[in-house]
Amino acid sequence: MKALNNPSGRKFLPVLLWLAPTFILCVIFIIASVPQVEAQGKEQDSRRYMNFLQNVFDFIQNHYVEEVDPKAVYEGALRGMLGALNDPYSVFLQESEMADLSENVIQGTYGGVGLYISKPVNERPDGKPPYVEVASPIEDTPGWRAGLKPGDLIKEINGESTDVLTMDEVLARLKGPAGVEIKLLIRRGKTLEFPVSLVREVIEVPTVKHAMIGDIAYLKLISFNALTVERTRVALQNFQSQGYKGLILDLRNNYGGLLQSAVGIGDFFLEGGVVVSVKSRIASENTIFNARRSTLIPAEIPVVVLINRGSASASEIVAGALKDRGRAYLVGEKSFGKGSVQQVYPLDKAGFKITTARYYTPSDVNIDKTGIPPDLEVLFPEFTEEDSEQLSALIAANKIPAFVEENPEASASQVDRFVQELYGEYHLELGLLRRLVRDEQNRTVIAPVYDLEYDVQLQEAMKILRGGTYNALMRMTKTLRALQEESQEEEGALAS
Repeated sequence: MKALNNPSGRKFLPVLLWLAPTFILCVIFIIASVPQVEAQGKEQDSRRYMNFLQNVFDFIQNHYVEEVDPKAVYEGALRGMLGALNDPYSVFLQESEMADLSENVIQGTYGGVGLYISKPVNERPDGKPPYVEVASPIEDTPGWRAGLKPGDLIKEINGESTDVLTMDEVLARLKGPAGVEIKLLIRRGKTLEFPVSLVREVIEVPTVKHAMIGDIAYLKLISFNALTVERTRVALQNFQSQGYKGLILDLRNNYGGLLQSAVGIGDFFLEGGVVVSVKSRIASENTIFNARRSTLIPAEIPVVVLINRGSASASEIVAGALKDRGRAYLVGEKSFGKGSVQQVYPLDKAGFKITTARYYTPSDVNIDKTGIPPDLEVLFPEFTEEDSEQLSALIAANKIPAFVEENPEASASQVDRFVQELYGEYHLELGLLRRLVRDEQNRTVIAPVYDLEYDVQLQEAMKILRGGTYNALMRMTKTLRALQEESQEEEGALAS
């Protein structure tokens, strides 16, 4: 303080005042320059690595011991780059795969066995080899008629173990010309293993099935493609003409599809407001998709949505939107958990698919790798180890397919006698045996739209809509954001 009162101090004060803002401006300039310097550094690194790739490519072409197809080296490099992302949904697409993708989206058909599958990039969390897993079978296809279910592991394809095959190689073996037999080894649960032979067919990608169950409308969306919205509209108009009092939206085993189709389905249920938001690392590409201001389903119509482990991607967008917006009650199992968005880019006749964004439900939750929990969990009976052994023996004996083949028009009494015989030999639950026989019978004909006799999740949905409890149950539902926050609080309490 004394220094500021003498003559030399008065001369020094303006210098201090001038230096302070100068220092602040310098700090601001340095901070503002950091992103630019970082960007320049990344750009230099990118150029350096691209030069490395070019040099290696040229070296292989000129010095490898044998002449090499440059296309094969180029495609191998692309596979390696996309594989380095450790993202099962970001992959190189060779010409045949791009053609298949075009057929699925535009024509709606392809040659295959009718299975949607996934494959871990690394070892499974449980330590088991990274076998191919069935995400969901498509109804009325070879995979569905063979009884394959979500969660089944494909251990072998034509004698090759799938743990050493890439996803590209797996698809190349499952897809192709119709009429070719494919032999699989399936693992279900911990111990049950059995062989399955499938013959490729021309698969028409299905989208909508619907029926009335009394005065309750039943709408099953099998996939989300370019026709889903319009075919759903036709089904809803049919329900209106029959005076429906409630609606069951079945999204089980629905692997997903087009984002636009999911938003279009949301339009039928929601009166304006957010259906889903898409966020990428580029802020200008973030998008919020809102429902239109008119709905095709009146607000007074109660809605129950069925989900399970095979409900993924676009079906989770719809289920998440209806749950967060309080428009539907969810019944079944936790969904698959695919909350990312992919884009496909052509490279001549080939191309690549890459994850470009993640989607968020109306309460701003991303469900990738976590899934959507139902409001009411309803599970099908699980097999005990003893049940698995007995069931494995029953499958190996081929008794049920033989019975159905010999008795294509079997009466109810014939089926009951046969089931009693099986029970005496294998000691499996009678209801399970009856369902196995029914499933085998259904595989020889066009599948029914629904199975109210054995489908416990559908039975529960019907009870809710007809039992007068729907409104009370809806008042107790919570958004995905609220559930997420509760879970975090519980984890914090346990940690402390």
